[in-house]
Amino acid sequence: MEGRRIAQVLVAAVLSVILAIPVANAQWNPDAFPGKSAIVHLFEWKFSDIADECERFLGPHGYAGVQVSPVSENVIVDGRPWYERYQPISYHIASRSGDERDFANMTARCNKAGVRIYVDAVFNHMTGDHPNAHGTGGSTADTYDEKYPGVPYGPNDFNPKCDVNNYQDPNNVRNCELVGLHDLKLSSEYVRGKVVDFLNHLIDLGVAGFRLDAAKHMWPADIANIMSRVKDVNTEHGFSPGTRPFVYQEVIDLGGEAVSAREYLYIGRVTEFKYCAKIGEAFRGENPIKYLVNFGESWGFIPSNDSLVFIDNHDNQRGSGAGGSSILTYKEPKLYKMAVGFMLSWPYGYPRIMSSFFFDDNNAGPPADEQGNILDVTIKPDMTCGNGWVCEHRWRQIYSMVEFRNTVKDTSVNDWWDNGSKQIAFCRGGKGFVAFNDEFGIDLKQTLQTCLPAGTYCDVISGLKSGSSCTGKSVNVGNDGKAYVEILHNEEDGILAIHENSRL
Repeated sequence: MEGRRIAQVLVAAVLSVILAIPVANAQWNPDAFPGKSAIVHLFEWKFSDIADECERFLGPHGYAGVQVSPVSENVIVDGRPWYERYQPISYHIASRSGDERDFANMTARCNKAGVRIYVDAVFNHMTGDHPNAHGTGGSTADTYDEKYPGVPYGPNDFNPKCDVNNYQDPNNVRNCELVGLHDLKLSSEYVRGKVVDFLNHLIDLGVAGFRLDAAKHMWPADIANIMSRVKDVNTEHGFSPGTRPFVYQEVIDLGGEAVSAREYLYIGRVTEFKYCAKIGEAFRGENPIKYLVNFGESWGFIPSNDSLVFIDNHDNQRGSGAGGSSILTYKEPKLYKMAVGFMLSWPYGYPRIMSSFFFDDNNAGPPADEQGNILDVTIKPDMTCGNGWVCEHRWRQIYSMVEFRNTVKDTSVNDWWDNGSKQIAFCRGGKGFVAFNDEFGIDLKQTLQTCLPAGTYCDVISGLKSGSSCTGKSVNVGNDGKAYVEILHNEEDGILAIHENSRL
């Protein structure tokens, strides 16, 4: 095992040099349409609903792309929990979200609407053990003997059975079974070929890139080999020739373990889990938000251009993954909107926004009928969602901050102000200004430098610009760039934001 570890490290070092030359910064680039940023994770949505949402909302509101739940056929688990999607039984596109025809229609429509599609790709493992294992597309498997005819895989395509139980041993973390899921032998050329075929088929169908699930549990050299053989994205869907797929890898690294997120940076971006943990602590008051003045690399985070950031994801909003009780979710809306607003106004990492369904049971699957069919996402007159869907990405306070982010692109933070505790404000160049009041029982009432030209601006958090008036607060900026800013402690939202496009 030690010999293999040394060999893996040497191969990774060589590949990091080789791969860095031709791909330049390609696999780190979301390949978004100009003027758009931020990915939204439409967790467990049907492909048909995603296509509709790209056209009616995401494209018009400046979202760059959608992360879709795993598309490969998964084993059907009693009770239909959300995590069954992370137990592939084959690489056919056949899930509760739809079949291959539905998927191809979605990618075509979303790309045409200016919204890219990123697939949550699961290839570290297959299923766990299930009696009479049947998949969402009709495939079967003998999981106890590791026989998956839908691929096909057999016992020789898996690592020897052992449990991941020692995070101080990289061999245990990467060669054993994560929560009983049968661990693929990614050092095998046959297995690599099957994974490459699966990813290339998705490329042919128009995807822009991939989230690599459980990357921490795969050797970087194995991932690098696979991704080096994945095609450039499909020019028929509006990509420039020679464009590499966007790659972001799930590596939970809060420090103190044998596996480091930095080992994966030469392949593509990495999910920075320290970000959501620390920002949750800050807005919960455990580490007052005044300390966010240098939030990023100086906190021990990976470099900004290598990171994908988020406030919560499908795992840690349920208490698993990383971050524990510090993680903020839709269940604490005021704090959550402030945290997301900070993420979208702060120039570190590439942001992903969570779009959830309501749950009380951490294992609960998406809203579904008695036969297990996922329910339609319905849209109410106020643009929020119904039928059990939360749709945080449709909250005005969040989609308005996506526009803020797009407006202030390529500017830096300047004119930081804080009250020494839990009130902060800052400018983004001369294009935008944002303020936060995270104090309990204390109002923010200050005259602050907004860095914007004189005029009247609509606060895009409390309302919107509507013709020649604001539906929420208005902010009057003087010739010196200063304005009186007020966020009362008992207001619905603890954030105020204005930018050059919100000027009347």
